[in-house]
Amino acid sequence: METLRKDSQKQIGQFVAEDYRTAAVFSKYKIDFCCNGNRSIDEACEKKGIDSNVLLDELSRVLNEKGGESIDYKSWPLDLLIDYIEKKHHRYVEERIPVLKQFLDKLCRVHGERHPELFKINELFTASAGELASHMKKEELILFPFVKKMVKAKLQQGAIQSPQFITVENPIEMMMHEHDNEGERFRQIAELTNNYTLPADACNTYGVTFAMLEEFEKDLHLHIHLENNILFPQAIELEQQFG
Repeated sequence: METLRKDSQKQIGQFVAEDYRTAAVFSKYKIDFCCNGNRSIDEACEKKGIDSNVLLDELSRVLNEKGGESIDYKSWPLDLLIDYIEKKHHRYVEERIPVLKQFLDKLCRVHGERHPELFKINELFTASAGELASHMKKEELILFPFVKKMVKAKLQQGAIQSPQFITVENPIEMMMHEHDNEGERFRQIAELTNNYTLPADACNTYGVTFAMLEEFEKDLHLHIHLENNILFPQAIELEQQFG
């Protein structure tokens, strides 16, 4: 605990990057570890009105648990991390969006009159779906290929040609801004669904839809965390090595 107390100024994103099991603690207290992972423990606790000692104590318990060790994404080569993000998280988003859209449309038709918040939830998810599709394409066609070129150049001890976007920090800044937008949309969805709590008159479709929405949000949190807190800082650091 004493060691963690010294880390109260450490960024939340660093905690989660070092051990993803800590994400569950931050989520419990509704502390955003992905989009706003650049805040310290003390900052986040002050904003939420939480005793930082309580949070640090819970983090300590999680970190000291035996077994179920977190995947050490920080140690992965950047090209492997990019492949993982594309094949696991990008593909997940692409597969889930049409299914969720179909379910949300049905909920609006059947339950919209009694639960008008469903229309707003559907509107937010539809906006998120469109933005995520565009966002992921920009990563796959522009940002990720350049990072992979840098990895290859370093391995071969070669040079790297300056990209059209001048520095990797420019597309990264844009991607992080878009991450913030999606994080905010899902904060609104969570609020409108009372953290995915089913109403008394919910049918099976209602239950499945809310469960899928919650799963989608959790996957998005890990997806954004891997990019904001691990991939992007390491890509910037790698570019700097080329002078």
